[in-house]
Order: sequence, then structure tokens, then C-alpha cells
Amino acid sequence: MSHDSEPTPLSAAPGAPLRGRLRPPGDKSISHRAMILGLLSIGETRVEGLLEGDDVLRTAAAARALGASMERLGEGRWVVRGVGIGGLSDPAETLDFGNAGTGSRLMMGVVGGQPVTATFDGDASLRSRPMRRILDPLRLMGTQVLAEAKGGRVPLTLRGPREAIPIRYETPAASAQIKSAVLLAGLNAPGTTTVIEAAATRDHTERMLRLFGAEVSVTPHGPDGHGRAVALTGQPTLRGTEVVVPADPSSAAFPLVAALIVPGSEITIEGVMMNPLRTGLITTLIEMGADIERLREREEGGETVADLRVRASRLKGVDVPAERAPAMIDEYPVLAVAAAFAHGTTRMNGLHELRVKESDRLAAVAAGLKANGVAHLIEGDDLLVHGDGAAPPGGGTVATHLDHRIAMAFLVMGLATAEPVTVDDGAMIATSFPSFLPTMQALGAGIGE
Repeated sequence: MSHDSEPTPLSAAPGAPLRGRLRPPGDKSISHRAMILGLLSIGETRVEGLLEGDDVLRTAAAARALGASMERLGEGRWVVRGVGIGGLSDPAETLDFGNAGTGSRLMMGVVGGQPVTATFDGDASLRSRPMRRILDPLRLMGTQVLAEAKGGRVPLTLRGPREAIPIRYETPAASAQIKSAVLLAGLNAPGTTTVIEAAATRDHTERMLRLFGAEVSVTPHGPDGHGRAVALTGQPTLRGTEVVVPADPSSAAFPLVAALIVPGSEITIEGVMMNPLRTGLITTLIEMGADIERLREREEGGETVADLRVRASRLKGVDVPAERAPAMIDEYPVLAVAAAFAHGTTRMNGLHELRVKESDRLAAVAAGLKANGVAHLIEGDDLLVHGDGAAPPGGGTVATHLDHRIAMAFLVMGLATAEPVTVDDGAMIATSFPSFLPTMQALGAGIGE
């Protein structure tokens, strides 16, 4: 989506039960990392099931600008020919990441550890997001920040060292992006780079680094063992490999919740990643009484996947512990929608990370709930949603703030409220779920312009 795209309002109206089967797009986290590690590898990396949303394509373009060559063989099928660690070239132009927070932050780690200079930029949403949490550890590793916008935001320019300095770094927040940026910079560091996190975050970078040939160890950390110490042996030779991208659980969340709240619905979602660090939403919904059945569990591309059979369910309010947040950080907007249809209060604890996503998601979710007549309360970093087990009024227009997950979450809400729900812009949905509209419409959802 370009910076000056015209908004595309969308509306969702209640209708018939949802029925059918679908396969969500490829996981965005793994798609980003496939492009990045393909760049840093020697030889060919063949990718199946790549998410061809705008975010990932921006990362692919950045990898190409830094020296990789790539070829699209068909839908979701790509070949990346890398240049290896230390082989990157200075890009001729600014690396424009659009709305891609993950792609930009991970690529900052790549550039920050390599002897190249690059400028990063993005759309209005990305320009509002904090990057200092990435820049701080990179500076310790020898990265020079030659220019930055106020508050450590993009546009910013980085110059990496000839060799990065290995560090032992405790992340200030539970963030897979911080961890991944440090590990990616550590690839060009002699010795061991270690990241300490107080709560385990999604581990796709560690898994994929091993797949490409790096030596990575993970050990429990902290008095309760909930934290992790991730240690990377620097300057490996990464080899191109085959990557099969499983279906994205964050994208699957939207049709899943839709089927739970639209009376009489039953759908099957195929090939969803079941990595335990990504299934917090499913765990929470089952606690709320959701009828979700795992079928055909199997291994694909180093990850466990399963088909999910989902039936409409009567939900109840629950208390969601803060330590579950890293396993469902992108799913809170749609969980809040599910909670609006539940009987009782759902309390989501420890949502401070939502304030630094594509939008201030905590504020945006609260505003969307208010616009549609849902009782709620923000207490510090906790969100409380009060439901009475009936359909909320709906009828509101939701400001999305260029946030794809806000847009999709409230379109899902409109499928079961008393009155239709409108979002002010759905164009940015393409960043993560390009086929969202036709996929939902094929299930019977009344969503359109």
C-alpha cells in the first residue's frame, strides 16, 4: 500500500451461518525470515507457501536491494539466491518497508551487523512506531546510527561494522523482534551473542537459523524458568534450503472467531501452525468454551500444523494471564471481539506491547468497542470487556489507524452484531491477508464496500 493510498471503507453485516473450508495465507513471521535468511545464505533457498502480502514483499524488495536475486515461480513459490554473511551491498535507494514493522526491525538487525549503509523508511504508521528498542542493542554491537527521526523513529540510516561485537543482552520487553534483530546482527560477530528474555517469545528465528545451518542453543532462564537464554555462535556459513511456510495462526484467528460468534456456523481451517508460542488465542478461546477441534496434526517445514474444525459456541468471560501475551500478541483485537459476545467479563492483562504496534492497538480496540456499544474498561495496561452473552448493538464506524488487524477484527464483529459495522479503511488488510475478503465471502460472510 502506498503512503498516499485512498482509503477503502468496508462494512460487515449479520447474515447466514458461515460454512466451508479455507486455508489462510502463509505465516507472515516465517515468510519474512525466509526472505532474510535466504539473503544471508550461500546458494538457493526455495520457499513454498510464501505470504505474498505487502509487508513480506517489502522485505523481499529490501533483500534484493541488499544483493539477493530472486525469482517468483508461481503463487507462493519463490527462489532466493543469497550472498552470504558479509556479502551484502549498499542499497542504491532507501529501503521502504511500508507498514512492515517486523520486516523493518529484523532487517535493521541484518544491516546493523554487516559492513553496509542503508536508510530505512515506511508509511505514516511505521514512522510513528518506536525503533529505539532495536537501535539500543545494535549500538552496543558497533552499529552507527547516522540519522534518525525524533524519538528514534524512521526514517533512519544505519552503518554496520566490519564485524559486529558479540553481546549478552537482556531484552527490556517480551519482543521477538528485539531478540531476532540482535541474533541477526550477531551472525557477523565472532564469538557468542546471547539474548536473555524474561518471558519466552515466538521462536521462529531460532528454529529457522538452525534450519539454515547456524548453531543456536536455548536454555530456561530466571527463577521460574519462564524466561529463556538464546545463544548464537557467530559467523556460521548459512546454506540455502527449502522452507515450507505453514498457514498463519494470526490470520486464521479472524475466520475462527467469526465462526464462533455467528450462530449455526461450522468451518474447517486447514494447515494452521500449532507452535505453542503462537497458540495463546486458541488456548484462551477453549477456556471461554469455544468448540475448536484439532485434526490431522502433522509436521511441515519444522513446525507442527493441524486442521481446525470450529463450530459456533456460547462463550464465557475469563481472566487472560499477562504471561500468555507473547503467544497471542497480535490476536488481542479479535479476542476483544469474541469477548464482546461472551457472558461475563473477560480481563486481558499486561497489554503494554499493544501500544507500540501498527497503531496504539489498546486505544484503537477500546474506541472500536465503544463505537459499537460494547461495555469495556482500560485499567493501566489491562483491557476488560463486559458481555451479556447477547449480540452487541454494532452500527458504529471504526477508525483503523492504518492497522490491518483492527480492520479485520471489527469486520468480524459486524458479522454477528445487531447492526452492520463499518471500518474507515480496509486497504491495509493486504499487508497480511490479501485474500481476506474473497475468503470470508466464500464462507458466506456479508463483507463488502
